[in-house]
Amino acid sequence: MLLDESTWQGRIFRTGWATGGGGERAVVEPATGKELGRIGMASPADVTAAAGEAARAQREWAALPPTERAAVLRRAGDLWQAHAAEVREWIVREAGSLAPKADFEIGVAAQECYEAAALPTRPYGELLPSQEPRLSWAQRVPVGVVGVISPFNFPLILSIRSVAPALALGNSVILKPDPRTAVCGGLTLARIFEEAGLPAGVLQVLPGGADVGETLIADPHVRVVSFTGSTAAGRRVGELAARHLTRVHLELGGNSALIVLDDVDVERATSVGAFGSFNHQGQICMTTGRHLVHESVYDAYVAALAERAERLPVGDPATGRVALGPIIDERQRDKIHELVTGTVEAGALLAAGGTYEGLFYRPTVLADVRPEMPAYAQEVFGPVAPVARFSTLDEAAALAADSEYGLSLGILTRDVLKGLALAERIPTGIVHINDQTVGDEANVPFGGVASSGTGARFGGAAANVEAFTETRWVTVRGDLPSYPF
Repeated sequence: MLLDESTWQGRIFRTGWATGGGGERAVVEPATGKELGRIGMASPADVTAAAGEAARAQREWAALPPTERAAVLRRAGDLWQAHAAEVREWIVREAGSLAPKADFEIGVAAQECYEAAALPTRPYGELLPSQEPRLSWAQRVPVGVVGVISPFNFPLILSIRSVAPALALGNSVILKPDPRTAVCGGLTLARIFEEAGLPAGVLQVLPGGADVGETLIADPHVRVVSFTGSTAAGRRVGELAARHLTRVHLELGGNSALIVLDDVDVERATSVGAFGSFNHQGQICMTTGRHLVHESVYDAYVAALAERAERLPVGDPATGRVALGPIIDERQRDKIHELVTGTVEAGALLAAGGTYEGLFYRPTVLADVRPEMPAYAQEVFGPVAPVARFSTLDEAAALAADSEYGLSLGILTRDVLKGLALAERIPTGIVHINDQTVGDEANVPFGGVASSGTGARFGGAAANVEAFTETRWVTVRGDLPSYPF
């Protein structure tokens, strides 16, 4: 077994499996409340020691031939496939995911490793003209130690998409996964790369609290931090990184709009919209958070969307055929419900859902929503579809752009060119014409603007090289020059 409990129970992963200074924490299945095991928790002292170890290990790792680094990444990609059944079970039970969502994560994890395996042998510089008699070039070099802080919702993808390219480009990595999903989002990566032959100390996995994250960002060995999480947390990460002159890449929250024009097939459009809002219980940064629907099809869209929501089964994804699993914890569930009830109290119509049992929240449709209402203005991060109407394209563009976020955008229309022209008026990092707002592939640049993050610093060869290397200017002369000193 990849995740034999005797290997990781009560431990963190440094240069090997060790007891952490932060004690232990229960691994809890959100669907049942059952304890699945216990992870080790790191302390700030563990981070400090790990950073020094990572800096020493990185020099030897970067000095290896690029073909050897590539081979480790290819083996890791193969191992995700070989252990897919075991990893799937952990994603389903620990993260409350449906099996198809877990399979998607595993497939992307493998592809991230295969894509990263091509990075070590890419051209790593360019010749530059010089007015002096010398060779002059710009060279890409590893940053050294990379810190990765990942969230609970897509724990495997949102860890591996930074870990794999950073390793491939010659860096060492310290990964701090969310403690709620530390097995599938952290310890699984440790075991995969351990089996793939990654040298000791090059990847270290340290679950922990905010103090561990702050120590990681502030450590002088850590030169780049890749953070995925909420906008509020991202602002704190950015502020701390700035004080320590640490480069930081932020992929943050969203409140993405799906614009439904008047020429759509309403039944098909509501299928698209339902998936955008209810996939993985809405716990996705790209979730469709605002449905903007032309007034001529508005009533039909609300009715059809509500009907779909009422039909969707909610329950334990490990034991039944369900469309939605549990919310990750009570705190997140209560936040969702507060936004829903506050929006209804403000005058919205509850067309479907709005109730819960335990951590199972019913898919919810809110109609007659106005921009100032809580579930429209804020990121809900739950299975909630607020629906607002518009009458003109100008109004649709203004509504979609009127948000602090700028992550993803979906436009549904038979007129593709009209959709593209509309998209140009709405600032986002991602646009999908005739699809919902959620999508990700290993080879594409990913990121948002404004309060959604610092742009496309994830995915795609160019973005990864930019994210995890530094540019160095190098010159060479054949002889010493003469100076007037």
